[in-house]
Amino acid sequence: MAGTLFVVGTPIGNLSDLSPRAIETLKSCDFIAAEDTRVTLKLLNHFDIKKPLISYFEHNKRDKGEVIFKRIEGGESCALVTDAGMPAISDPGEDLVNLCLNSGIKVESVPGPTAFATAVAISGMPSARFTFEGFLSVNKSERRNHLDGIKYEKRTMVFYEAPHKLTATLRDLYEALGDRNIAIVKELTKIHETVERTTLSEAAAKYADVTPKGEFVLVIEGAKQSEEAELTLDEAIKLAKKLVADGMSVNDAAKETAKQTKFKKSELYKALLED
Repeated sequence: MAGTLFVVGTPIGNLSDLSPRAIETLKSCDFIAAEDTRVTLKLLNHFDIKKPLISYFEHNKRDKGEVIFKRIEGGESCALVTDAGMPAISDPGEDLVNLCLNSGIKVESVPGPTAFATAVAISGMPSARFTFEGFLSVNKSERRNHLDGIKYEKRTMVFYEAPHKLTATLRDLYEALGDRNIAIVKELTKIHETVERTTLSEAAAKYADVTPKGEFVLVIEGAKQSEEAELTLDEAIKLAKKLVADGMSVNDAAKETAKQTKFKKSELYKALLED
């Protein structure tokens, strides 16, 4: 009988945020798949947990994913963790979860802190509807397509960013989206947690001369209705085509573009099929 994959949320800064259920799961599982075994070992030592660790990260996920899967298929239980927060969110754990689900192996959640939801909660930005955008790609073409695809997004947008990339990201966001309100949330749950409410133009100018430190979540307001109205049908079709080029289905691209513009899904869908 196959084992179980436990998707375990870990603290995003404050170790006291590890839940009792997460501690019990880490103690009772057969082994732990970790993004960085050194980081996870510190967490385990803090709670006096001794379990075998196997590394599982972006650059070894194919090989190690198969190893982990075979062990679970053979009856062992595995706790999947990332360095901070919930695994499989902007994280290669997504592939392992998908592999197990597609093979009929039980996947069980042990929820914990999540940086993007926590940041939205304390940002003061509109939270009724928001979209998680993750990290912008360092590939120039993919980065440009991503930014073009969200230019007319009306929902609040949430990004993750590392300190050494923050300056360039703020500059690119300002150039692509124009001036918007932004909450720059830094070092969540840690001693130096801060929420800086400003605008993209001010943030881009400030961080051009400041060396950022810490981990950042950027919460940016969506496009206003007036911005949406400026989009022509040809521009909307172009936007939908970029979504398709990025791997989205024609139906989903038409649906997503319709949400962001004044045009109907049906006319966008028809235009994509005629292309």
